[in-house]
Amino acid sequence: MRLAGRTALVTGAGRRVGREIALALGRRGMRVAVHFNASADGARETARMIAAEGGEAATFAADLGDARTIAPLVAAVRERFGGLDVLVNSAAGMERTPFGEVDATRWDAIFALNLRAPFLLSQAAAHDLASAEGAIVNIADLAAFETWPEYVPHGISKAAVVQMTRALARVMAPRVRVNAVAPGAVLLPESWDAAARERMERTTPLERLGSPADVAAAVVFLLEADYITGETLIVDGGRHVRR
Repeated sequence: MRLAGRTALVTGAGRRVGREIALALGRRGMRVAVHFNASADGARETARMIAAEGGEAATFAADLGDARTIAPLVAAVRERFGGLDVLVNSAAGMERTPFGEVDATRWDAIFALNLRAPFLLSQAAAHDLASAEGAIVNIADLAAFETWPEYVPHGISKAAVVQMTRALARVMAPRVRVNAVAPGAVLLPESWDAAARERMERTTPLERLGSPADVAAAVVFLLEADYITGETLIVDGGRHVRR
């Protein structure tokens, strides 16, 4: 897929990995719809950074935990840019929820954002994406392939994203390709100290942490690789091959 001149919606693009993906697509000449919920200032900064490099971007607010916002978000992007070629489902939460402390409200909120939202967004954008012979990239997580005792619901939701990617790749073929990226240690929680960071580096086969740019590069690769669909590319410095 040639990216220049096309339109991409990147959810959760006001900060962290989502921002880096949006910037990478802007550098490829894409028009970028920068979605945000709480990070309004961050989204405006993302759009400003894209514009400063010669790209085109606009910001779009929506609480993706509320299913009623999803169709209007896609419609707003369509109205602003005239269509939609690429959807990057990056918005997600990662909340510490030890087993035994998870209630139904917390469970539902995690799955609403991490799984229901990308599914409903894909469904809402399906006609535009098919017309454009476009693509979807979902952002999963290494937690989809490992067991993290402090983040059980998160890991289950991200494993479901991997399966959703496979299912959508089949039902949306041949006109829409659907893939995923599963990042590992590219951004550590802000609460982690230097010792925790050193331990993570030491136990990663490549002996270093990654960066949001590594995830963005994987997204760009999957968008440009026209004969790949239904795959999840793990970007974790080799952590998943330790055992």
